[in-house]
Amino acid sequence: MERIDGVEWRASESPVPYEEALAFMEQRAAAIRSGEASECVWLLEHPPLFTAGTSADPAELINPLNFPVYEAGRGGRYTYHGPGQRVGYVMLDLEKRGRDVRKLVHGLEGWLIATLADLGVSAHRAPGRIGIWVGQGPAEAKIAALGIRVKRWVTLHGFSINVAPDLAHFDGIIPCGIADFGVTSLAQCGIETPMSRVDACLKRSFRLFLSDLG
Repeated sequence: MERIDGVEWRASESPVPYEEALAFMEQRAAAIRSGEASECVWLLEHPPLFTAGTSADPAELINPLNFPVYEAGRGGRYTYHGPGQRVGYVMLDLEKRGRDVRKLVHGLEGWLIATLADLGVSAHRAPGRIGIWVGQGPAEAKIAALGIRVKRWVTLHGFSINVAPDLAHFDGIIPCGIADFGVTSLAQCGIETPMSRVDACLKRSFRLFLSDLG
């Protein structure tokens, strides 16, 4: 079992059913809160599916391929998950890391930007828009998404990085309610890389993320 500063790291090679991931997060969050388990980061892929956040608008779900749709319980709107996308579920105890959700989200954004830089992609935040972006002007597109839930000051859900997914699958929704901008991936940016390298870059910048939380 790998740990970084006391946080357990898990990585699944085969696609994980969404229901299984939700159940694990709920159980792990409860165990973290009761002091029976350590904090955890879980890296995985899902089969093709859509998740609905607490602000999801049914008008933004098109779904021509009839992918399953799950209520996620996190903040935000509709999000796509599927093969070729690295999903990171982050279960941290904010009781000991500061009860500051805004700081947590800012730290997650910084972690993703640092990871993408390590992979050779210059990415940035966009004022008023959720997620991590590349490019400028009409070419600006989202390359990573975030969605967090906090339950009894333990975090659930996390982020997704588009490594090499089928970008046509995003046409089934208006991603995160943002219709005026496209979605991109590392592959579309010319970066062909295995998931193992993405995971290694996430691990390299994880300690900086933790230090930013305080």
